[in-house]
Amino acid sequence: MNAYRDQYAQLFRNGRNVVLIAISADQDTAQASWARDAEFPYLFASDTGSVVGKQYGAFASRYKVDNRTLFVIAPDGKISYVAAPFREIDPTSYPALAAEINKVAGDTTQGR
Repeated sequence: MNAYRDQYAQLFRNGRNVVLIAISADQDTAQASWARDAEFPYLFASDTGSVVGKQYGAFASRYKVDNRTLFVIAPDGKISYVAAPFREIDPTSYPALAAEINKVAGDTTQGR
């Protein structure tokens, strides 16, 4: 999550036409404290029963945990990009993610 925070302005367009929601199986109270202390500029949601994780295929039933899966959902509600698992500490993971975010969020800088 620190990598997302540190790249938020550039990668997630500083929230312009992009909503970043980090969904975790952790309790919301633990997430809220952590998010506040670390000054994360995006939203957190709690999925303690792994309902969302199971619906999106991010739940590893063998290990009974949610995988670190990243989805880009286009404005029409369709999933346009999946990285499963997303390797947030690997810098090579970000170019394709950035390209997809710019594509679905409407990159207004192209052609200038």
